[in-house]
Amino acid sequence: MDINVGDIVKLKKQHPCGSREWEVLRSGADFRLKCKGCGHQIMIARRLLEKNIKEII
Repeated sequence: MDINVGDIVKLKKQHPCGSREWEVLRSGADFRLKCKGCGHQIMIARRLLEKNIKEII
């Protein structure tokens, strides 16, 4: 799966703030994602992210 910095990914489950869209800030073995709703940032493993992606916008 080709995910680049700056892409917006839509995940299957929504964040508690109600948003499903996340901006990719860093890619590699782990990804840093920023919630488009509230700005919260998380680190997530590549395998887990690829499993939970619904679409890349």
